Amino acid sequence: MTGLLTVADWLQWQESLNVRPIDMGLERVRAVLGRLGLQPPAGRVIIVGGTNGKGSTITLLHDVLRAAGGDPGLYTSPHLVHYNERIRIGDRPVADAALIRSFERVESARRGVPLTYFEFGTLAALACLAEAGCDTWLLEVGLGGRLDAVNALDADVAVITTIGLDHQEWLGDSIESIAAEKAGILRSGALALYGDSPVPAAIRARAVELGAELRVQGVDFGYARDATGSWTWSWPGSAGVRRIDGLCAPAHWTPAQLRNATVALAVLSRLTPPLAMTAAFLNPVLRRSSPPGRFHVVRREHEWILDVAHNPQAAAVLREQLGTLPPPPGGPGDVTIVLALLADKAIAGFVSELRNVASRWIVAGVVDPRASTEAQMREGLAAAGVTAIAWESTPAAAFERARRLTPAGGRILVCGSFRIVAPALEWLGLY
Repeated sequence: MTGLLTVADWLQWQESLNVRPIDMGLERVRAVLGRLGLQPPAGRVIIVGGTNGKGSTITLLHDVLRAAGGDPGLYTSPHLVHYNERIRIGDRPVADAALIRSFERVESARRGVPLTYFEFGTLAALACLAEAGCDTWLLEVGLGGRLDAVNALDADVAVITTIGLDHQEWLGDSIESIAAEKAGILRSGALALYGDSPVPAAIRARAVELGAELRVQGVDFGYARDATGSWTWSWPGSAGVRRIDGLCAPAHWTPAQLRNATVALAVLSRLTPPLAMTAAFLNPVLRRSSPPGRFHVVRREHEWILDVAHNPQAAAVLREQLGTLPPPPGGPGDVTIVLALLADKAIAGFVSELRNVASRWIVAGVVDPRASTEAQMREGLAAAGVTAIAWESTPAAAFERARRLTPAGGRILVCGSFRIVAPALEWLGLY
């Protein structure tokens, strides 16, 4: 690659390097990573995996560290609108110039290795964090854990948020097989946290095999609500269990968000040097911390709710969050769902979780090689007992139809994929 290239030029070229869009394995990444010679911050590489809750957990880690005066770097995927959103430095998406420098650095070290698009981007992200001198690297697993490109680095702290059925074609068809893949981010003697219960046997077994220090939600750290409605969160500190009373939670939080926040605080309590965490310090961060595209509420003529939930476990959480809101003026059934799911998702399982909160369904086609066809979506919805649906070939047409069909003040829920939420953000003029 030579000449004056844009980020878009680089990304298009990266897609051509490997004939397989997903090619699981660490050999290619480790070979190039070794030649890059990057120096991660000692003791401050935090890798977050799991089926759901990764984005919320890692975003809260980032936001607390920033509020405490630190300089964390954040790598997540996928992005919503702009690729640069995957890498946050100085609380902003990485600049084009810095990203292109990292692309050039990876290409110089690649020496013909057929990296995938995600592998190339992950290495570039690490190069960006190193160049910026970030004091903590916060890295979100893209797919699975054991063979994900992020796992080419050794985690000083490994977090697994939840385990649910998703990406079965890559990770297996059972909770235990998926847990075994997620547990691949654990390291010998290092701290590992699991943010849900019960703990899959595969995670416990891997921790024992490695001698990792496994800490578990509900046993080693947790949360409770007092009579006033405020929260007490506790976690293992460097000298026994610490607790803070009077912590706040946004009104739309359910147990899922509380668990995510609790595991994030448990991680922060174990970092060196320690943070002076108090309710006065944490509450403003807890109120504002939210990754883009997660239960994003926009109130205009209609109440729009945008959420990237894309598997049954996430759909169940979304349904619980909807229950925290007042019903729309037309009643609890006055809800339009605009849906797009990729073909590898459990369409029927996802729809079943939301079937009783919707009065009308609009399904949209999206631009993605893995997108579901109209026939696949109709079949999946029918299997969940939903046959009355409208189909639109583009997200914009689906949003316009939802606007026309939904009475003023009614609720429009856009969900199922980053590929439908991103166009919604743009259509609503938020990007």
